[in-house]
Amino acid sequence: MALDEPKDTDEVYEVDGYKYLVNKEFMEKATPIKVDFAMYGFKLDSGIEFNSGCGSCSTEGSCCST
Repeated sequence: MALDEPKDTDEVYEVDGYKYLVNKEFMEKATPIKVDFAMYGFKLDSGIEFNSGCGSCSTEGSCCST
């Protein structure tokens, strides 16, 4: 998630006074997208499957390799 200005390639959604911009092509891959508000930020869930077991690239045993 980042602050951005709308582009022709974006779909704009307004929910509870917040505007969300989602790239139309990405939306096709990520549907459904769910944004939950937490005390200190946001939690995002989407229909994209990520490999499990991946850690940070700076930790041992991460899935980041060259």
